[in-house]
Amino acid sequence: MRRVEWAEAALADIRAQIEYIAAQDPQAARRVVDAIGQTGAALGDFATGHPGRVAGTYEKSVRGLPYIIAYALTDRDRAVSILRVIHTARDWVEEAWPEA
Repeated sequence: MRRVEWAEAALADIRAQIEYIAAQDPQAARRVVDAIGQTGAALGDFATGHPGRVAGTYEKSVRGLPYIIAYALTDRDRAVSILRVIHTARDWVEEAWPEA
């Protein structure tokens, strides 16, 4: 099992997305944050996903939602580092994170 670490950028992504959703539907916002959290936590047990658009990263879709968790594996301390949480509607080119 790997430890799961959330980068500040990933937490900022989640905050922005949840604030946007909560303005219309607070219950939906809670469901989204729970699903993202569960998907991220599960990466510690079994880091499934596919190679990411940014070198050295992987991507995992959040089941049933339009979000991708971008993460990296660190062998040194056996951790999953969640780098970003990105809505699939965002423009996202190879080797770059979407603009904020």
